[in-house]
Amino acid sequence: MRTSRRGGEGQRFALTSDEDDSDFWGFAHEAEGLFTPLPDEEGARRVHLAGCLPQGGLLKSADRVGSRRAEAGNAWFELLDGDGAAMGCYFVNEVTVVDVKPSAHGAGLVDLTVTLWCEDALPGADAVWDLVRLGRLNRTGMWHEGAPEGREAWLAVALWSRRYRRQGESDAPAGQVFTVDGRYIVDKDSFFCAIGEAVNGPGGYFGWNLDALDDCLTGGWGASTPFTLYWDASAESRARLGARVPVGDREVALFDLLLEIFEKRGVSVILR
Repeated sequence: MRTSRRGGEGQRFALTSDEDDSDFWGFAHEAEGLFTPLPDEEGARRVHLAGCLPQGGLLKSADRVGSRRAEAGNAWFELLDGDGAAMGCYFVNEVTVVDVKPSAHGAGLVDLTVTLWCEDALPGADAVWDLVRLGRLNRTGMWHEGAPEGREAWLAVALWSRRYRRQGESDAPAGQVFTVDGRYIVDKDSFFCAIGEAVNGPGGYFGWNLDALDDCLTGGWGASTPFTLYWDASAESRARLGARVPVGDREVALFDLLLEIFEKRGVSVILR
């Protein structure tokens, strides 16, 4: 993650050039449209940066609205907590200012409309980021209170915010016991929400696909192997994770493949 200057009161977003860390583009109070369900017809997102004091490359782009030179370039788009520290960030491509208006957020500030490309800012992630910002992602089970289609966004925020939320914490030592609640595991995404929470607490991350899970089991992501995993309501999980997954020249049920990955990395899974 790129580290920006610390934001002030009400400043929830910051942009910095991808090409030069010293080229800071400024803060913004709002970023409406960053997490829209669908991009516009050309494939780019249209984002309204309210309460912005543009600097560096973004200021140059704002001064060239309507010309071919209005594109500022690629940037890191950071999300800030209540103290102005970066919680996480997204890489955005081809940031271009298309409109500039005076802002109601304060004298000297402007509202910028920009177009940009961002594959990772998933619909629904803004609500999860708000929980992190407000310190309300603080109890287990919150991920299964929302709609199933929001679980991918939940996992994305869990990944991008993990360093901020762990604040340099080391892995749990080998020999620990974790428990995953299989009652709420109904598909692949819900399994990763559940294992992330089991290992790293509310909103925790421990993989969001099979390769990432295998990587997490090698260390550095909250747990050291060997450890024991109690899988409650495992019969329900087995029935729901029965989709066949290709592995080399064979196909394996997702539930069984997860058990294989755990066994290979020294995790003892106790099915209950």
